[in-house]
Amino acid sequence: MAIVAGVDFGTLSVRVSIFDSEKGRLGSATADYPLLRKQEDPDYATEKHSDHMTALVAATRQAIETAGIDGAKVEAIALDTTGSSVVPVGERLEPIDDYYLWCDHRSWREAAEITQTALTQKQPCINWCGGTYSSEWGFSKVLHWLRHNPEKRSRFVSAFEHCDLVAAVLCGITRVEDAPRSICAMGHKWMWNESLGGLPPEEFLATVDPVLSGVRAKIGGRYRTSDQLAGSLSAEWAEKLGLKAGIPIPVGALDAHWDAIGSGIGEGDVVNVVGTSTCIMAICKQVDLIPGVCGVVNGSIHPGFYGIEAGLSATGDIFDAIARRANSTVAALSAGLDRYRAGQTGLLRMSWDNGDRTVLVNPELGGVTLGWKLTHTAQDELFAAIEGTAFHTRVILERMAEYGVPIRRVINGGGIPQKNDTLNRVYANVLNKPVLIPETEVTSIGSAIFAFLAAGVFHTVEEAQQRLCPKYRTVEPDPAQAAVSERLYALYRKVYFSLGQPDSTPVTLGGILPELRNITAEVRAATATE
Repeated sequence: MAIVAGVDFGTLSVRVSIFDSEKGRLGSATADYPLLRKQEDPDYATEKHSDHMTALVAATRQAIETAGIDGAKVEAIALDTTGSSVVPVGERLEPIDDYYLWCDHRSWREAAEITQTALTQKQPCINWCGGTYSSEWGFSKVLHWLRHNPEKRSRFVSAFEHCDLVAAVLCGITRVEDAPRSICAMGHKWMWNESLGGLPPEEFLATVDPVLSGVRAKIGGRYRTSDQLAGSLSAEWAEKLGLKAGIPIPVGALDAHWDAIGSGIGEGDVVNVVGTSTCIMAICKQVDLIPGVCGVVNGSIHPGFYGIEAGLSATGDIFDAIARRANSTVAALSAGLDRYRAGQTGLLRMSWDNGDRTVLVNPELGGVTLGWKLTHTAQDELFAAIEGTAFHTRVILERMAEYGVPIRRVINGGGIPQKNDTLNRVYANVLNKPVLIPETEVTSIGSAIFAFLAAGVFHTVEEAQQRLCPKYRTVEPDPAQAAVSERLYALYRKVYFSLGQPDSTPVTLGGILPELRNITAEVRAATATE
């Protein structure tokens, strides 16, 4: 028997869970931190490193108390975070500014410049991240910061992903060259690729903007997969957290990647980590490059496989926005959605409210809903939004399958599927596949698995998954609703690729609204006779 701590930094809070290798989760606690937004700039989203660390201390101490254990019994601690959540640092790795959170899209112009320069120079690194660089990723955020903070440039020593900086701080590391760099984060978000010599070439970055000259050399450190150690817990932070000094801390990772591990991912599985956004994860021993995905990185999810990441820039955020505009809550609007059937609303809603992460990789897109009538309600829009996120997910899965990713099981992980049966039902019908949902929440299980590996309790990810991951319940597709969803998906796909690409071949959209009307009339007639 052994005890470890698994930490998951989310968008709005951190959760710390205490796990026993035999009994599973003993207790957990969360602590919130503020997300800083600006009404005048919807692309702005930042958080403070000090708020994160204060919350980590509070959640860790509360989790220990809830678990009813002595903190000295914890044998390892592992941490995952959102990404790309990027912070510039100065001497001794002290943050110079706030984190550019993953959902900060101010660098969309910088991302476009990086993409264009990479394509013009035929840089192979751009192919490994789907052919388009994103405003959600590291180099675009660093470039935006350097351009907009000239008075702070002289203090700039490096920039860090959240998961790497937290690990370095807890280990007492103060030099860039000693700091851990997660291959998971750096591979998917910074175009790091061992086979191409690591980070993109200096000449390429300097061509994008001379202000990036020398930055490549500053993004140093120890690039490792998460089965390797970042270091050990310092005495200072052991005292703050209520843990024992010297316990191992593995190299961190991005939250969705470890949520996939905690969901029981294996080769042939796709895990939809559905939360404020959706991350779609898969692993393969061998895989081709996939245009439009967020990266194909060796060792990024599971150290022994290539990790494939794709996703939606907003999912739960869309649902929350609909409820907020209606002066309601998602829970209140969801009451009665179990009676809704595919196509009955007459609405076709795109999921671009926060741009498109995959496969168009276009942050300039915005929300679109077709089919509005005077009688539509916020509840109708919420159901259409759930359908829209499912249709978008199918677009992504089809792209992955087209390039050789086997998809034998679909697992809906993340927080939303645990409490929204309508979403799981809609996804099963839209994908026309059984959808597996973990019977209990998986948050922090991935962190615990890598903590147990660091402590030497388990020898493989699979051994730990077999012991710790929950069983599944299955939602089967309904043949009649799946057939209607198939018709709707054809419309969604047409709008997605024609309206979503500025240089797309013109496609006639005039038939969309009449077909929506026909589908709705047929669904309502069939429902009336049931």
